[in-house]
Amino acid sequence: MTNHLKSLGLSSFRCHIDTQNIAWVEINCPGIPVNRLSGEVVHELGQLLDYFDRQTPAGLVFMSGKEAGFIAGADIDEFAGLDTPEKARQLVERGWVMFNRLARVTYPTLALIRGHCLGGGLELALACRYRLVVDQPGTSLALPEVMLGIFPGWGGMRRLPETIGAPAALDMMLTGRSADARKAKRLGLADGIVAPRLMEQAASQLVLSGKKRHRASGIPALMNHKLARPLVVRQATAKLDQRDPKKHYPAPRAILEIWAKHNGNALEAPGLIDAIVRSDTARNLVRVFRLQERLKAFGKKADGVTRAGHVHVVGAGVMGGDIAAWCALKGLNVTLQDQDRNRIALAQGRAGKLFARKKKDPREARAAFDRLVPDLDGNGVAHADIVIEAIFENAEAKRELYRELEARMKPTAILATNTSSLSLETLRTELKRPERFLGLHFFNPVSRMPLVEVVETDGVTPEALAAACAFTGQIDKLPLPVRSTPGFLVNAVLAPYMLEAMHCIDEGISSETIDAAMTAFGMPMGPIELIDTVGLDIARDAGQQLSPDTPLPRCLETRLARNNLGRKTGKGFYVWKDDKPVKHSAAIAPSGLAQRLVMPLIEKTQAQLTNGVVADADLADAGVIFGTGFAPFTGGPLHYLATLKDGQPYAQSQTKHPEQPQAHGPGNEQGSTPQSDGATPPQ
Repeated sequence: MTNHLKSLGLSSFRCHIDTQNIAWVEINCPGIPVNRLSGEVVHELGQLLDYFDRQTPAGLVFMSGKEAGFIAGADIDEFAGLDTPEKARQLVERGWVMFNRLARVTYPTLALIRGHCLGGGLELALACRYRLVVDQPGTSLALPEVMLGIFPGWGGMRRLPETIGAPAALDMMLTGRSADARKAKRLGLADGIVAPRLMEQAASQLVLSGKKRHRASGIPALMNHKLARPLVVRQATAKLDQRDPKKHYPAPRAILEIWAKHNGNALEAPGLIDAIVRSDTARNLVRVFRLQERLKAFGKKADGVTRAGHVHVVGAGVMGGDIAAWCALKGLNVTLQDQDRNRIALAQGRAGKLFARKKKDPREARAAFDRLVPDLDGNGVAHADIVIEAIFENAEAKRELYRELEARMKPTAILATNTSSLSLETLRTELKRPERFLGLHFFNPVSRMPLVEVVETDGVTPEALAAACAFTGQIDKLPLPVRSTPGFLVNAVLAPYMLEAMHCIDEGISSETIDAAMTAFGMPMGPIELIDTVGLDIARDAGQQLSPDTPLPRCLETRLARNNLGRKTGKGFYVWKDDKPVKHSAAIAPSGLAQRLVMPLIEKTQAQLTNGVVADADLADAGVIFGTGFAPFTGGPLHYLATLKDGQPYAQSQTKHPEQPQAHGPGNEQGSTPQSDGATPPQ
């Protein structure tokens, strides 16, 4: 691309003027894998607009010079320097003023969006007259600021409701939910959708088309009228109260207030800017984002590591079948082995529902289904790059299986177990290549739980570990390296938490009261509902594995004797109807109940760190957040412990407004913990 702006000395923008006098501006921030709107980049955008004030083009098209996507948002590294209210206000003002200027230019502008377009990137696109999205995997438009505890302050709160109407806009802003290319077109967020090979031709035609800027119409537009906004706010607030009654998260209510009272201009509410941008919640959610990025970094393909192309899964139960389905969804060829043909059929049925839910194009859903191949005889073993064992928890049965598998596997293949309780050192005793054996511990439900514990033992090669982590990243999961020890990290910290909850029941505190105390604390689900969801027999087995000398709580023994195993039998601590627990009203919780329940979890997290199960405190926090749903607004259990002040949770006491909490839940190979599709993922 010829750089017509070379004389300006811009580092993040290049420009070519074509024969139609269309300016093609390529955004390519140097030295980083994605485009981010740092202060320097926004300043250069101003210089760019100055140039076009003097040399007016027939049209201006913004596009990305990076394969990763359009723009990933603001530079969150700059948040660390917001140590005064004035600096927070200046950050908001910088983008608000610049994007308003872009929206007012006399020539037509277009954002050509390929890949992700997030946060400030979407706000820039909304300031353009047109948006053209490329129909390809990975194209995603979102305002996910709420996940960082902040709001879209650079014009998104005004322009998104004007463009697609208040209901859809608030849904996106309050949840961080994204839209792919087709949904963006359906909402009116995109003016057109185009195949990659035609994108520049289509952009030329649209930017010179003379069409008016798209605006919402009908009822969605009426709901954006100032007279209707109080009704919309009341309805949205009622939902927020249900999700976060203790008001742990400030951003959603701030978004509603700024939209309703200030037409999306946060500069008219400087007190809210400071209360949100510099809040403990925002700092902690930014911390969670960084933890997530660190886990993602483990999943990057290392030099010399070949990406997996074929996965063979042995065991078509809930975990094995769902692992196989997820791998097929993510583009891998998968063979699923089991002695029971009916079990494979059930796994295929669940897979079909997953593919239909995740792939809106029936052709893509069918392609995913075709990649999942039933394999009663295990013929796929010889072709697999990774073989995952997910059979029942019996050490001898697993060792016998490994003898058969290893004889048929490629020498370069990895053998992984999904065990959550058995010692890897015990399982590998008869392997000829133990250096290529490790754990890949998924959580249930596989389609919703982001974490995978990558379990290593002494002697495992660095190449095998790197390949396992890269495979985890390849299927869009977060790899957490952990050492082999009973329960690893996540199950080990959940066991004392659930045990303490059952001790409370033995003392006469109701299940509802216990669960209400912990959901008020910020957990996605209470510990008693969790036990019912996982299964009381599984809770017993895990407890005996992790604490063999600890007697079972009376309440657990009683229910086990009646074969009341929780959700799977329809009755445990709760009666289950329509796959949901029937709960009575909770009593007033005894003082300090939440702290009593959560402290065993925190102490066990500290113990696992001390014992070297994870490398450092940040990884311990990351594992517990993404594996159990530990309240994200706290920044993680060890971070939370460090903020305790005078015996009270300091971070919690500083929270001013509610935000929709993250709803990641724990699980193991027998149970499942649902996650709301509208929950705030860390994302």
